Amino acid sequence: MIMISALKNAFRNYINFQGRAGKGEYWWFVLSVIVLEVIIAALTKASSIFGIIGVLVYLALLLPGLAVAVRRLHDTDRSGAWILITFIPLIGSIWLLILLLQKGNVEANRYGMPAHQLTR
Repeated sequence: MIMISALKNAFRNYINFQGRAGKGEYWWFVLSVIVLEVIIAALTKASSIFGIIGVLVYLALLLPGLAVAVRRLHDTDRSGAWILITFIPLIGSIWLLILLLQKGNVEANRYGMPAHQLTR
């Protein structure tokens, strides 16, 4: 159920680049996307139409994925512009992964209250 709620929350905030997203919210979203893509990849072996569906799913998840990653960076009190570090080959992706794995601030920062203290 956590994966479903993470996907719902990501789509509810799919163009919201403001605020903060906790570790759980981000990583459950990532896990649910990976599971979805693995299922689509397995179905693509059975029929090539699923390849087209996979591309559409990828495109549908691109903007929510960026938004939740930016909000995750905000939780660690970093600008969302840090996502651009991935343009540095290899080392940029590793650096971004380290930033996304860090613990978020437990107190309010310039991006708002911690995600677990917000009432929804």
